[in-house]
Amino acid sequence: MFSGGMGLVCFSNFRLSLALYLIRPIDLVYDLVYNKNVQVNIHQAKTHLSRLLTQVQQGEEIIISNAGKPVARLVPFKKKKEKSQILPGTAKGKIQISPDFEEPLPGSITSLFEE
Repeated sequence: MFSGGMGLVCFSNFRLSLALYLIRPIDLVYDLVYNKNVQVNIHQAKTHLSRLLTQVQQGEEIIISNAGKPVARLVPFKKKKEKSQILPGTAKGKIQISPDFEEPLPGSITSLFEE
């Protein structure tokens, strides 16, 4: 069908570029499974968001880029540790208040506050 080697080369290049285009999503899935630091473009992030979130939940970091430049980072959400509840009376007997606590301060100290 093609005469000469040039036509065959063009046809082979077309097949190769088509194969690479079709393999590209598979490469993304491979990267998501085996690579720890994955960089995806915005289109891939929109297309594979659920997969990316699954990876992030497993502790990995995903970098989203626009035109090859990183613009955002998906990282696992860390919950803040809950503060232990302070119940009234739990420090009973552990704190001692001096008997002169409510007495006025000496004049030398109160003068420092008045300056």
